[in-house]
Amino acid sequence: MTQKEDPAAGFVAGLVLAAGGGRRLGGRPKALLGHRGRPLVEYAVGVLRTAGCARVHVVLGAAADAVRERAALDGCVLVENPEWERGMGSSLRAGLTSLAGTGARAALVSLVDQPGIGPEAVARVLAAYRDDRSLVSAGYDGARGHPVLLGAAHWAGVAASAAGDRGARAYLRAHEDAITLVECGDVARPYDIDTETDLAHLE
Repeated sequence: MTQKEDPAAGFVAGLVLAAGGGRRLGGRPKALLGHRGRPLVEYAVGVLRTAGCARVHVVLGAAADAVRERAALDGCVLVENPEWERGMGSSLRAGLTSLAGTGARAALVSLVDQPGIGPEAVARVLAAYRDDRSLVSAGYDGARGHPVLLGAAHWAGVAASAAGDRGARAYLRAHEDAITLVECGDVARPYDIDTETDLAHLE
């Protein structure tokens, strides 16, 4: 069931990080890789919406114009990260900044290159949201993975510590005791599409 955006009550926004240039894939932007007959970024947005995120922001970087042209991202807020080559941390900062003033109380962050994580896992993480102090992470055999839900009270701290390709990792490590870990290993596979070999995961 999709959340209604009620500014008074707040809501959880979906945030897809899709800016990577696919350096180890010969420079093919990950957002445009094909999966189930559509660009990977389109698939990732569909997963968040199916899981219950009514509002989805997508951070673009490499080949942003081509992504806008080829992917059906109607209704999404498209956020361009001019510093995408500096790594995922810069995209996370851009995405969180774009959510300021929207009424969102939390951001459910997913990565465009993890198509093995579907709506079931995302919905479990979303269901663990309580308020803007929530920190929730999908777990795979007890190890933290994506998606990650970041309550708005944590956004400034996450943005300040996000660097390179570490994203929110340093912040989450420092706040380990506050994280609700939701096991998702029975419904999702958290592989990344990073190399030519990994392309075998795409359908």
